[in-house]
Amino acid sequence: MTCASCAARIEKKLNKVDGVTASVNYATEKAKILAPTALSLDELIGVVEKTGYGAKAPDPAAPEVDRVAPLRRDLLLAAALGLPVIAMAMIPALQLPGWTWTSLILTTPVYFWAARRFHHSAWVNLRHGATTMDTLISLGTSAAYWYSVWALLFTHAGDLHYTHPFEFSIGHSDGAAIYFEAVVGIVAFLLAGRLFEARARTQSSEALRALLTLGASEVTVLRRGKEERLPIDFLKLGEEFVVRPGEKIATDGEVVSGGSAVDESMVTGESLPVDKLPGDHVIGATVNVNGRLVVRATALGEDTELSRMARMVEEAQTRKAPVQALADRISGVFVPIVLGIAALTLVGWLLAGETALFAATAAVAVLIIACPCALGLATPTALLVGTGRGARMGVIISGPDVLERARSVRAIALDKTGTVTTGELRVVGTVPAAGIADAELLRWAGTAESGSEHPLAQAIVAAASEGGLGVLDAFENVPGEGVRTRVDGVDVAVSRPDAVAALPAALAEAVDASQGRGETAVVVVRAGRPVGVIALADTVKPTSREAVAHLKELGLTPVLITGDNERAARAVAADVGIDRVLADVRPDGKVAAIRDLQAEVGQVAMVGDGVNDAAALAASDLGIAMGSGTDAAKEAAGIVVMRPDLMLVVDAVRLSRATLRTIRTNLFWAFAYNVAAIPLAAFGLLTPMIAGAAMAFSSVFVVSNSLLLRRFRPISD
Repeated sequence: MTCASCAARIEKKLNKVDGVTASVNYATEKAKILAPTALSLDELIGVVEKTGYGAKAPDPAAPEVDRVAPLRRDLLLAAALGLPVIAMAMIPALQLPGWTWTSLILTTPVYFWAARRFHHSAWVNLRHGATTMDTLISLGTSAAYWYSVWALLFTHAGDLHYTHPFEFSIGHSDGAAIYFEAVVGIVAFLLAGRLFEARARTQSSEALRALLTLGASEVTVLRRGKEERLPIDFLKLGEEFVVRPGEKIATDGEVVSGGSAVDESMVTGESLPVDKLPGDHVIGATVNVNGRLVVRATALGEDTELSRMARMVEEAQTRKAPVQALADRISGVFVPIVLGIAALTLVGWLLAGETALFAATAAVAVLIIACPCALGLATPTALLVGTGRGARMGVIISGPDVLERARSVRAIALDKTGTVTTGELRVVGTVPAAGIADAELLRWAGTAESGSEHPLAQAIVAAASEGGLGVLDAFENVPGEGVRTRVDGVDVAVSRPDAVAALPAALAEAVDASQGRGETAVVVVRAGRPVGVIALADTVKPTSREAVAHLKELGLTPVLITGDNERAARAVAADVGIDRVLADVRPDGKVAAIRDLQAEVGQVAMVGDGVNDAAALAASDLGIAMGSGTDAAKEAAGIVVMRPDLMLVVDAVRLSRATLRTIRTNLFWAFAYNVAAIPLAAFGLLTPMIAGAAMAFSSVFVVSNSLLLRRFRPISD
C-alpha cells in the first residue's frame, strides 16, 4: 500500500466477502480480519491480490523489511538532480544558454526512476479500475513533464537563450513554458515525506519489536540434579531453571529457592530493582541483578507476560478509533472527487477564455495539492507513537477506542485492596497492659502465631521477628476465635476481642479506638489474663494520596469500592482524600455499583486487580487493571499498568488523552489544509511545484506532531 486510499479500497473489497469483517491499517500495513472458518487464508489473500495488491500471513520471525533505504536512495537522486533544475527555474541569473535542455536531461531520471513507485502504483490500480493518491501524483508529474517536453520541441522554450521569471501563481504565456522544476520538486518533496513517514513508523514500532526480542535465547535447566544449558525452546512447563547474576530470566515463573533483586524496568517501567524471594513471581526477560535464583517455569511462549504485552500493543496499533471512521470514509471517495474537481478546473478555465496551458496547469496543481496523505496518517501515526511510548512506561493501551473513552470518563472507581492499599496487613500499633513492655507483648503474640498461616498471623510474626521469638510448645487453631498455644511453658492465646471475657476498660477502649480507625484488633491473653491489644491494618500505598489528587485535577471523581466494612473503608478513603465510599460490596455487587455510577454521572472508569474485579472492569466504560493482578482482570481491561502504582494509572489517563488530542489536531490540520488549499489551486493561485511542497509539508507536519508524543513525561518520574 502506498496511501490511505489503498487501505480503504482493500478494506472495502474484503468486507464485501460474505461473513467477513476487516480493518486495514495503512500505517502498520496490516489487516485484522474476522472471517468464517470455511474461508481459508489463501482465499482472503486472493481477494487482496485481485484488488491489485499483495498480502501474506504475518511472520514474527521474519526480518523487518527495510523501507527506509530505498526511499533514501531515490530521494538522494531526486534531490541531487532536482536542486539545479529548481534553482535555474527560480533564479533568472542562472538561466544560462541551453538551461531548458539541461533541465530536461536532469529531470528525466527523476521522472522515470525516482518517481517509478508512483507510476507503477497508478498503473496497477488503473488496471483494476481504481484510483489512489498515487494516481494524482502520477497524473500531475506526467502532465508537467510531457507538457514541458512538448514546449521544448514545438515552442520557443527550446531556444538556447529562452528565459522566464519565477512566480508563485500560474502565469499567462503563449505556451512557451516548462515545468520541469515542478516534476523534480513534487517527486523530491513526496519522497521526503514518505521517508519521514517510514522512519516514524520504524521508530514508533521499536517498543513492539523490543518487546518481541527481549526474551532470553538460552536457559540453564535443572535436570536430575544437574545444570544443562539449552536453547529456550527446550524448556518445559513446570521445569526448574537457574538464573545467575546478570542473566535474563528465561520465562515467567515462581522463585523456588534463592533471593535476589530483579530489574523489571524494561517490562513494568519501575526504575528500582525489586527484591524476589521464594514464592515470588518473576517475569521473563527481566534481569537478575545480584543473587542466584532457582525458578519454576509457570508460562512459556505465547502465554508469557511479555508475549501478552506485545500482543496487546500490536492489536492496539491495528485497531481503529471511532474518530478515524470519518477520515477513512473521506479517503475512500476523495480521489474520484478530486479528479472531478481537476476536470471542472480545466473546463472552467477554458470556458473563461484562458489558454489550454493555464487551464491544464491549474488542473495539475489541484491534482497534486489534494493528495490526502495527511488525512490517512493523522490517526495511525499518533496511535503508533502513543502506544509505543506507553509500552516503554509500563502502560499497555489495548486499542484506540480506549483513547476516546479515557477522554470522556467522569468518575473513576478504585478497588481498595491491592489498588489503593498494598493488600498486606501490618502491625500499626500495640497497647500493652500496665507493667508489660511492647516488645514482650509482640514476642508472646508472634511466637503464638508462628504456627499459623493466616495473613493476620504472618503480619504479627513479621513485626515480632525483629525482637526474636520464644519457644512454641503447643498450638491449636480455634475457628472463629483465634489461636491457643503454649509459649515458653505458659498458656498464650491471640483472640478476637469479642471472644475474650472481662476485657479491662483500658484495653476495651484501645479496641474501640482501633476499630474506629478501620483497623483490625486482636487481644493477647497470657496465663488467663488479657495483657494487651495489637492493631493491624492494610497499608495504604505511598503514592495513593498523591495519585488521587492528580485524578481530581484531571476532572475525575474518585470513588472507593470495596467489600471491606464501612469503618475500614472510610478510614482508608479519608487517608488518601476520597470523599465517596461504597463499602460492604460483594464481588457480584461491584457490577451493579458501576451501573449505578454510570446512571448517575455518565461514563465511569474502574481500577482493579483481582478476579473479583474482572466483571466490574468489563462493565465499566474504561477498565484499568494493575499488572500485578490476575489474568482475568487484565483480559477484561482496556488499559493494563505494569506496576501496582496508582500514579501509573494517572499517567495512563494522561497519555491516553494526550494521544487523542494529537489525533484530533492532526485530523483538523489535514481537513483544514485540503479545504483551504484546493480552491487556491483551482483558481490558479499556486503553481504545481508550490502545491507539491505544500502537500508534502502537511504530511510532514502530521507525522512530526505525532512524534512529539515521544516526549511525554510521566508524573511518576
